[in-house]
This record gives sequence, C-alpha cells and structure tokens, in this order.
Amino acid sequence: MRSTISSNIALKNSGTNTHTRMVAMNGTKRIETYEEFAKVHALLLAASGLPEPLHRRLFEKLSGETFDGGHHFQIEPCEDFRQRRLLLTSESMAMNSNVFLIDHAWTFRLSDAYKQLLEVPGLAERMASLMCVDIDINSNGDGDGEGEGEANGGVDSVVDIVESDVREAKEKGDGTLKWLELEGLGIDDDMLLSLSLPSRFPDLLALSLFGNKLNRAEAVVEEIIKFKHLKGLWLNNNPVLNTCDGELAGVILKELPELEIYNSSFTRNFGEWALGFCAGIYGKDNPGNVDQAGAPLHSVSTLDLSNRNIQNLINKAFSPICLPSISNLNIRGNPLEQNSVGDLLDLLRTFPYLRSLEVDIPGPLGGSAIEILESLPNISELNGIRASKILETGKHVIDSVLLPRLPEWKLDEPLADRIISAMWQYLMTYRLADEEKLDETSVWYVMDELGSALRHSDDPNFRVAPFLFMPEGNLASAVSFSILWPTKNVERGDECTRDFLLGIGEDKQRSARLTAWFHTPEKYFIQAYEKHNQKLQSTSLIPPTMKSSETRSIRQPDGRPLRVFTDIPHVEEYLTHPEFTLTREPKDADIIWTSVQVDEDMKKATGITDQQYINQFPFEACLVMKHHLAETIQKAHGSPQWLQPTYNLETHLAQLIGDYCVRKREGQDNLWILKPWNMARTIDTTVTDDLPAIIRLMETGPKICQKYIERPALFQGRKFDLRYIVLVRSMHPLEMFLSDCFWVRIANNQYSLDRSSLFEYETHFTVMNYRGRINHKNIKEFVKEFEEEHKVKWLDIHARVRDMIRSVFEAAAVTHSEMHSATSRSMYGVDVMLDSAFQPKLLEVTYCPDCTRACKYDMDIVVGEGGVATGCDFFNNVFKCLFLNEISQVSPL
Repeated sequence: MRSTISSNIALKNSGTNTHTRMVAMNGTKRIETYEEFAKVHALLLAASGLPEPLHRRLFEKLSGETFDGGHHFQIEPCEDFRQRRLLLTSESMAMNSNVFLIDHAWTFRLSDAYKQLLEVPGLAERMASLMCVDIDINSNGDGDGEGEGEANGGVDSVVDIVESDVREAKEKGDGTLKWLELEGLGIDDDMLLSLSLPSRFPDLLALSLFGNKLNRAEAVVEEIIKFKHLKGLWLNNNPVLNTCDGELAGVILKELPELEIYNSSFTRNFGEWALGFCAGIYGKDNPGNVDQAGAPLHSVSTLDLSNRNIQNLINKAFSPICLPSISNLNIRGNPLEQNSVGDLLDLLRTFPYLRSLEVDIPGPLGGSAIEILESLPNISELNGIRASKILETGKHVIDSVLLPRLPEWKLDEPLADRIISAMWQYLMTYRLADEEKLDETSVWYVMDELGSALRHSDDPNFRVAPFLFMPEGNLASAVSFSILWPTKNVERGDECTRDFLLGIGEDKQRSARLTAWFHTPEKYFIQAYEKHNQKLQSTSLIPPTMKSSETRSIRQPDGRPLRVFTDIPHVEEYLTHPEFTLTREPKDADIIWTSVQVDEDMKKATGITDQQYINQFPFEACLVMKHHLAETIQKAHGSPQWLQPTYNLETHLAQLIGDYCVRKREGQDNLWILKPWNMARTIDTTVTDDLPAIIRLMETGPKICQKYIERPALFQGRKFDLRYIVLVRSMHPLEMFLSDCFWVRIANNQYSLDRSSLFEYETHFTVMNYRGRINHKNIKEFVKEFEEEHKVKWLDIHARVRDMIRSVFEAAAVTHSEMHSATSRSMYGVDVMLDSAFQPKLLEVTYCPDCTRACKYDMDIVVGEGGVATGCDFFNNVFKCLFLNEISQVSPL
C-alpha cells in the first residue's frame, strides 16, 4: 500500500530529532530537472542526512520509481524463521556510494490499525509474512512430545544405540562405556528399568536421558543411584521434573556425592570434571577418568560457565593453579549467592591473564560496569565491549549479546492480534504539518520487506531516513518513501544493519529504550524500580498549617462594577451579575479571565499590570501538566492510593520497565495508559499492555505512563468519569472551594478488556465532546441509578472525593510555595474515576476547564444543601466566590 498524501502537508520524522516544515511551490508543473528537485526538496534533503553527492542519484531513482534493491540485497530467514535479515549480494559497496528507495507497505493512524488489518484485503497476510507471524512455530514437529517415543525410539532402537556405543568404546579403548546419550527416544519408566544400565555399565561418568518420558520418581531414583561414579546426569525435559523436581534432586544429590552436573546445573560438588566439560575438554570422545591425573585444564584459555546455576564460585578447581591460562571467562546467569561482591572480585583478580569477562550487570559483581572495571583493572573487555569505550561513555549497564524480542503468539490467536503485538519491532513514525500547525495525531508506517529486514546495530553500516517526494513541486502531490544508503564499506555476505535509535544517546535513555527490540537485563530495571518505589513509600505529607483566610472581597470603594476582560465565550455570555461588567481592553480590566498563558511578553503587548487580578497562579504547571502533577503528588504524598503508579517516560523509563517486569513476574495485570504531557481531549492517548509499544510510543512526543484502572466502577456496564470544579482564592494559606455542580461523562460502549477493544475510543474513553456521540446524563438521575445498581451511598463517595481533591492542592501548596500570589484567583477542573471498590482515582487537573455542561443545563444539586443550579448562574457564582467572597452553590474544602 503506497502512502499518497493528498493535502497540503509535510513530513516530520518522529523517530529522529528532525522537524521539517515545507512551503508549497507555486503552480503544479511536474519537476523535470535535478535543479528543480534540489530547490523544492532542499529542507527535506538536509533533514534526511543523505550526503550531497547522492542527491542527484536519489532524484533519478525517484523520477523513475526505481526500486533496484533486489539487485544488491538478499533477504534470508534467521532466528529459526522468526526474524529476517538483509545481506549484501553485490561484490562490495563503498560508503556513500549508492542510495535505494524503500516503499512503505502499510501507513496508518494507530487508532485505525486493527480495523485496517481486518478490512483491507491482503494487508494482514502481507504484514504477517513480513513480521514472521504467519507460521506455527511448533509446526516443525516439536509438538508436545506425544508419540515421539514410538516414532523415534522403542526398545529395539534404544538397544541398537547402546550396542553401537559399546562397539565404539571397544574400538577406541578398553571397551568400558563411560558416556551414554539416550535423548528423545521415548524411554519410559518401565523401559529404563528393563535396560539394566547400572549393572551393564557401572563405570558410567555421564548419562543423558534428555527429552524422554520418565514419569515416576521412584523408578528413576532406583536406577540412577546405582551409578556410583556418575559425574554428569541430564534428565531435562522429562515429565518427572514437572511433578517432583526438588524431591528428586535431593535424593540423587545425596546418594551420588561425585555428581558435578545435574540437569545442566553445577552441583555444590562441582570440580575439575565439570569445568572441563564446559571448556570442551570432556565429552563423548573423551569422557575423562574416575581418578583424573595430570593437569587437563592448564591449557584452557576460554571458559563459558554461563547459566549453570552456580551458587558458590570459590572452589579448589576454579583457581589460577588449575586454570593458569584463562583469559576469557563467562559467568552470566549464575546467582553466586554464597559469594560476596568483594570475595568474587578478589578471586577474579588472582587470574593473571584474565582480560575478557562476561557477567550480568547488575549482578554478583555489583550494579555498575564502571565500578567493575575499576575493581578489575586488567579487564580490557566487559560483556563484549571495550573497557575504554565503557569508561568513555559512562555506561553503567552494558551488554553485547542482547537477545532479540522474537514474536510470540498462541496457536489460536487471530492473525490481526499477532501483527498488533509484533509490529512494534518494525514501525517507524512521522507527523504531518502545514504552515499553521503540527498535526495532532502521528502517522505510523511499515517499510517494505527489504527495509523491514534491516536489523539493529549500535555500529550500523547503513542508514535509513523517511523522505517526502513532491513530483509536481507541491505538497498535494507528495508521496512518502524511505531512503537507504551505506555509511560504511560493505562486502558480499555482510549483514546490512541500521541504528534503530539514531541520534539517541544515554542522555535520552538509549539502553532502556532498546528494550523495545531486545531482552535487556531485567534485574537492572527491577532494582531501579524498587529503589524508586521505596522512596515513594517512605514519603508522607506534612499538612500545611491552617490559617484564617486573608483574602478579601475586591469590591471597589466607589461601588462601580468590576471590569472583566475575557476571551472565553461562556464567560462573555453568562457573567451577568451586576457587580461585574465586561471590557474589551485588557489594560482597563480589574480581572483578566483568559484561556491563554499570561507571561511577561503578553503583559507588555497588552498593558496588563501586576495589580490586576488574573485567573491563573504562578507555576500552576505543577498541577495542570500531567508529568508535573504526578511529580508534585509524589514529592508530597509518595504513592497515595488515589494516584495510579505514574512514570514520566522522559526521565523514569527504567523504573517503568522494572515495574512492568515485576508485575509480569507476579502474574499481575499489566495494562497501562500513555498520556501526552500537555494535550487535552485524550489526543495521542493509548491503552496497551505491550512493553515495546509503550517504549516506541515515546517517539510521538513526551508522555507519562500510568497504570490503567483495569477494574473501574461501571455504570450500566460502561466506564464513566466525573468532572469537578475547584475554585482557588489563595495557595498560602490554602483557601479553596468545591462547586456543588459536577457532572458525569459516560463512555458509549460497554466496557471490555478484549485486545481489539483497546483501539475503540468509545469503549475506553469518556470525553465525547470532540468525537463520538455525547451520552448526556442528568447528575441526579445518574446518582440515583448508580446507588441502586451498586448499593452504595453517594455522599460517602463524595466525601472521599473531597478529601482527595484537598490532598492534591495541599501537595502543590507544600512543594511549590512560589505558587502564592495575592492577585491570583483561579478555577480548575479535576477529573476523577472510581475503581470497583468505589475509591476515587485522580485522572488530571485542567486549567480553564470546559464548562459547557454547567452553563447549558440546569442541575439538581445532589450534595450540600441540594436545590437546583441554573446554568445561567454558574459563572456568576464562580466570580462571586472568587472576587466578592460570597458563597453560593460552592462548599469550602
């Protein structure tokens, strides 16, 4: 699907830091010369980063729509057909020697993705093939093992293998069989007993029964403990381990004290044989001896001890005496819980030639790569990265062998669902802009098969950039492509790679953001989360001292009405109280009531002075911008029950990833909502349980990530939230009022957590003023029906909401004393949701809230003294409270 852009728009690449705004060329004449192309596309060419010598070649390929990548590259499957990679088939390709066009196979707005996959013919099939989710990963015959014994094994087959090994032992030695591998042969308990292996081969050192059908622990123990000299035993992938692994291990390890490897893990008795096995010295061709003589490990220079479940590395065999030549050591994936960091570092320092070390970070040697290198000055390479580079870049967590996030799905999972999960490995994004503004909603796209086969590298040999071609010289004719060119010399057979995070360094959380594509060290992120959470849990607010109010009515001594300047239509229409009058000139007003920020530039331009009253407080961004609101509350209250766990992704991505990993490990719900810092009407807001999606969505602008309220209180099966109006006369002392008028906003669809529903705006969001049909409900009717449905008292809920709102503004007053201003009076909207236990949850605080409902409808007041609030008096009551100190249909907080 070619993406043809048919309106006056331009391209902004959200994946890098490029912001390009184009101006349309007069006329519609088609571009025919390179000079015309270069003039019209000058800004786009500069923004793409394409070297200037390639500009003319790009023009030639765009003019002829030349897609000649197939002559130079080849796509081949990898990672067991769960990924693809791109190889160079040309003899060689020099740096900056050529440029290639890449088509866009799928372009969409995120809210439309699922629907398009279901409705556009052939789209789901192409995307599934491109993303390697169109095959059954179990279709290669791995299955669940049923029938494998009959197909591949049986008594006769097992006997044949044993006799073959005996003959081989006689041909190569004294005929004593010491190594026996009987893997995946369907051996069950009865067959194991009938084989009488211990009586036939009493000197066996290694036995592998991997992948059979052993089921009863008693039968296994009965036979295995007869092998008195056994050093290696593999029972992996047998049913018996699913039912009594711990019990089985306890008996076997007690009865076989010479056993050094059990089910691929080192036992506490590991020694020279286990180390020799990992070093490749011992195996079927050289099983070793019961009493090994000599120094077989002296020549070992590389030793891989990864994932051996080693608890204690301090061992007589693991020493520079036995391993004097070791220079490359891998101890990843071992808990080493019985060793202190200091003891391990002391041990590693004793190996004189150790230069390369692989270890989990954070892990048994500490949480910082830099600290490890400072403690082991002889190490020149840590986790595959040069020590000098680590010290230069200041990285604390480094890893050169990150495993890719390969697509996973259930056998019965629909194709569209598989694609929605896998697509975050392939998507790129941009926004559209005209001369007036940047489009509110980002465009996502998938490159064609060739472009999508480019895998990531921190040291890539190619670069990709989006490019908008305007063949008729104007934006109305624009077509989007991506362009590809070599940034290094490449030879035939080399894999072609790009940097998925081009231009993003550690200052922008590069290592954490790589989690979208790779399995990064979870332990590091969990530690970051636990430290963050501990700080929140230890924080509590010291409430501000209560003082009597110092605010007074600002009535004029001469009795004239207070002059009000406003740019808000509802205030102009409904502020009819005789003590207020409207003026068109800000400089002549006593009160400025505006929807725009009043800063020093505006004051100079309009003549506003510091003596005029303004409907905004200094530094109120600490409340009305979502990331500042969360930070304000966390500084004051830590983690109150009424604030869902919230992370500013620009600064706390690592902590969010850690929280996500802990929830996943503990089987908790992991649904999150991403909200832009400062956009209203749920613009660019997404609900997802996919960690790569959360990370990739950072590319469309700064966001917070907040734990989704997955079990909200429902009204007749639908989500709803509540809009409250708060009036603030003073921040110090805190003097505030809650309007008796509040209203409910109800989603249009029945609530669901089905994956497909996450793309349905009218299921998960309640603000329908701007899209969808408004589901207006009188608040008195709502409260009555809600109380009947849930058997609750609304006044109890209202009391909890009041307490929460008071706490929110107390947090701002305590943490931001600079908010105080004697000439500030303001109104805020506070959006609240109830969870299934009817506890309030804060959604957001808005400046200058939309009060259309309060003005348009008369409301029956269901709190306070009751009565009816007429819409035409709403702003009269607001202004009387804030400026005349008269309370009508508002309650002190």
